[in-house]
Amino acid sequence: MAAAIVLSLMIFLPSLAALILLFVPAAATEAIRRLTLGATLIVFLLSLRLIVPGFGDPNNPIEQTMAQSRFIAGEPGFQNVVQIPWIPSFDIYYFLGLDGLSLPLVLLTTFLSVLAAAASWSITKHVKAYSILFLLLETGMVGVFTALDFFLFYVFWEVVLLPMYFLIGIWGGPRREYAAIKFFLFTLVGSVLMLIALLVMYYNSDLRLLSEQQRRDVFLPESVVTKSLAPSEKPLHTFHLPALAKLGQLPNSPFTRPALFGKSLAWWCFLLLLIGFLIKVPSVPVHTWLPDAHVEAPTPISMILAGILLKMGGYGILRICYPIFPSAAYELAWLVCLLGLLSMVYGAFAAMAQKDFKRLVAYSSVSHMGYVVLGIGAWSLIPGVWDGQYWKMGMNGAMFQMIAHGLSSAGMFFLVGVLYDRVHHREIDRFGGIYGKMPAYSALAFGLFFAALGLPGLCGFIGEVLVVLASFRYSVVMAIIAASVMILTAGYILWTIQRVYLGPEYRGPHPEGLTPLTAREFSIGAALLIPAIVLGVYPQALFQYMAPSVERTVNELSAWMRHAETAEPGLTPTADRPASTRDAWLQAWQSDGQAGGG
Repeated sequence: MAAAIVLSLMIFLPSLAALILLFVPAAATEAIRRLTLGATLIVFLLSLRLIVPGFGDPNNPIEQTMAQSRFIAGEPGFQNVVQIPWIPSFDIYYFLGLDGLSLPLVLLTTFLSVLAAAASWSITKHVKAYSILFLLLETGMVGVFTALDFFLFYVFWEVVLLPMYFLIGIWGGPRREYAAIKFFLFTLVGSVLMLIALLVMYYNSDLRLLSEQQRRDVFLPESVVTKSLAPSEKPLHTFHLPALAKLGQLPNSPFTRPALFGKSLAWWCFLLLLIGFLIKVPSVPVHTWLPDAHVEAPTPISMILAGILLKMGGYGILRICYPIFPSAAYELAWLVCLLGLLSMVYGAFAAMAQKDFKRLVAYSSVSHMGYVVLGIGAWSLIPGVWDGQYWKMGMNGAMFQMIAHGLSSAGMFFLVGVLYDRVHHREIDRFGGIYGKMPAYSALAFGLFFAALGLPGLCGFIGEVLVVLASFRYSVVMAIIAASVMILTAGYILWTIQRVYLGPEYRGPHPEGLTPLTAREFSIGAALLIPAIVLGVYPQALFQYMAPSVERTVNELSAWMRHAETAEPGLTPTADRPASTRDAWLQAWQSDGQAGGG
């Protein structure tokens, strides 16, 4: 009960605040801003209490509720599980829960929402409508990271789409309509592909294939377990994500049935979901909506877009694609890694070529999120060795990179917005000498840009290094290229710092606007820089919650791979034909004429 109250409040309190705003006069802009900020702050404090013990009266009912819902570090499974029937005729549940994959992203979401709400004081047009959409957006984002029913996950995923479309299309820059429509169309295509995969998964699932113990282990409601034990030849379908993962890893998985062009259902569903999630990441070649959306979006929405929305794609791959379709993930690991590597290289070179400050930061996001995709995809388990430590390192690095990039990219977009609000342009070549006019602002910028660069001692270093080290076990060539991208990143970020903050005097318009930061602006920048430093110096603060769930995921996929190799040696590399890289295995596999689906 306590978990249901806390998680539901975190999700729907912003929507409740949006409902209250409907009755607030539109002219009361200051009250609207304060209510919006207050709602996001309460949600952040609720999420923070999941990991921070209370200091109040232990007999207080509120304190007891929070204590019962506290997240226990080191536990790999789901905690704070909530299951309430929603659409019983299709066994769709209001099913929520947290583990080490979702908790850090929930905390990041609620934290950045507070800072974005504080940064929204610069919004002066239709403040009431803006605040309502902003709060609905937070509901969708928190819902995505807590939903464990695929249907509910998809609903929250779609809830995010419409507020973001209007926030860009109404409050954006001169080309806001074009950017908003492009964002909408790309995201809608990904959503349609996800919906197709969702329906295929549902109508091919059957809970009766699981043993009674397996049904109970994956948190199936007792009513569903009872129904599944009743004799029947009719399959029992489900949207339950842990149950779908267990079904996908069965030796007789229903998703391995043949489908189109000799490929299995798992292969096609994995590909459809992968495309849908990669659009949100975004990865090359489905990244083109991102620079336009960032350039035209107002500063607070750029912070949300880079800091949170992109992470929804990486989270979806980790939560859904790999656990449910391990056979397809194994076969297409080379594609996932290739797209991650391509995004890293292309994003770095594209950022280096930009003249618009905000577009440069947008392309840097494409490059940095490439590390996330590479870390997830570097499936380095080798039959006969079964050492999953490198892949665990890669997945932990990918998760850490998502959090680190969320902090640094939100900070960079905020700082670019601060300059734009003062001088009304973003042309890098017309900046210069900003440090002399705005020293406190420049100090914050140096810290956050160096965090994005991957400077040791700051948050960006840990994730990138772990991904590069893990990729060495998968492919030495890919690892060398990934390491080289770190040099490119240092190049364009240092060059940007030299042109904008150092160098000659400012040469653009409105030089009188280069005034020191306000207390509100400084507080937002400092709030982003401090955790970037803390996580760089003490990464265990994040790993203690995250690593057990990552290791559980890798161990489950390793167990699936062991069983598949035992049952069908042709499916994976064999011990007498070891493959140190995926490329070597592909060559051996294809030479034997064994390249098959799923």
